[in-house]
Amino acid sequence: MLIKGVTLRGLEVFEALASSGSVARAAEITGLSQPAVSQQMRNLETALGTDLVDHGRRPMQLTPAGRTYLQRTQTVLAQLRLAQSELTVMDLTHLSTLSLGIIDDFDNDLTPRLVTMLAESLSRCRFKLTTAPSHEISAEMEARRLHIAIAASSGGVAKGIIEYPLVRDPFILVCQRGAAAKAGGVAALMKAEPLLRYDREQRIGAQIEAHLARQKLEFAERFEIGAHLSLMTLIARGMGWGLTTPLGYMRAGRLHDQLEVHPVPFKPFSRTISLFAGSDWADTVPRDVARTTRMLVSEMVISPALQNLPWLEGELRVLEA
Repeated sequence: MLIKGVTLRGLEVFEALASSGSVARAAEITGLSQPAVSQQMRNLETALGTDLVDHGRRPMQLTPAGRTYLQRTQTVLAQLRLAQSELTVMDLTHLSTLSLGIIDDFDNDLTPRLVTMLAESLSRCRFKLTTAPSHEISAEMEARRLHIAIAASSGGVAKGIIEYPLVRDPFILVCQRGAAAKAGGVAALMKAEPLLRYDREQRIGAQIEAHLARQKLEFAERFEIGAHLSLMTLIARGMGWGLTTPLGYMRAGRLHDQLEVHPVPFKPFSRTISLFAGSDWADTVPRDVARTTRMLVSEMVISPALQNLPWLEGELRVLEA
């Protein structure tokens, strides 16, 4: 039983205030007035018997107790939102066919969960799922062989296709555990050891190469790997270092005890994972699938990633529509 005075609305206000540091912004996020936001926070802190926010600082910052409580609050709210999504998820009973393509970064846990949720609504529908790298998913979408696709965005506009941004996925540097310290720092490691590259035909590989070129950074051409887990395995074995994203890193969970992660030591960059659907889609299915995917990514990818890599807070995040 919750402590008297701890309400769902109070937890939502606390989460919004923690992320924004501003009563005004928290009011916009929650749809409440600013006095109502302040009152909700007072009620919550009174019920808990401790200050969660340092009200004397601008922007507001969490107290040590607030940081601890926020982790639990976010977990609880994520589960409640996901449960609500599962109850209200897509009425797909009217569809006769649905072809869905999903980036293989989600292949380990998220895709099966999403497909299970979809399947429960596809009682009379012929359903086809394709998992592949982003450039292949996008090509299938542009050829109209997919109804809906989840892939890394190219940044361009495709005629007849609507994009629903889902996740901001920043690039990070990955190396063997202890390698950076042994080399004398990340910059020294980059000079001493080879860059293990993604296949340039893949969208992630092309984006990395384009960014390195803009930064006028050149590295010897030695390794170009098409399979993500093979790339992470080579890095874990000390064959070199690589650039990937948190979504990619989280796929290599069995290698985490052999890897370490650092911010990129040059201008930061990121990719956007989006949902794509034909502009002639006349109902709410794409928006519903996008909403559900955001909730799943938040629970199954972003929250665990931020526990391992807290310095990515605010960089790795869900993109609201």
